[in-house]
Amino acid sequence: MTETVEVLFDQGLERYRAGESATELLPLFKEVCDRTPKTSAAWTCLSWLYLLDSKPTQAYKAAQKAVKLNPQDPQARINLSIAMLETAQKGVREHIEVAGQLIMIPELRQEVEQNFEDGLSRRPEWKSLIRVKNWLFEA
Repeated sequence: MTETVEVLFDQGLERYRAGESATELLPLFKEVCDRTPKTSAAWTCLSWLYLLDSKPTQAYKAAQKAVKLNPQDPQARINLSIAMLETAQKGVREHIEVAGQLIMIPELRQEVEQNFEDGLSRRPEWKSLIRVKNWLFEA
């Protein structure tokens, strides 16, 4: 029996939290996005996994979809900003400014801070992530 998309998504998050690599999780999150193309959270996760797997072009496309579906998701905008930096695109500032406004909400700020920590634990020398983190939290 095939799993529901919600079950697949939750299993993917649990596997990620347990330390499974982005490379291993990408097929699962691609399937979730294929089966529910209007779910912003799935696209945000997919873009993050692409970034962790050093695939910024794919990350950019997934993050664009996530932001289009939910412009109020700071993590989607952060992922898009990182992907834009890594693919040398213009327009990063707009997304950083919106993300900066959104993380004024304490719960969102805490989640974003945890995501930065997680990203740096998986890719310690991640220059684009460090830049975006500094723009958001040191400004």
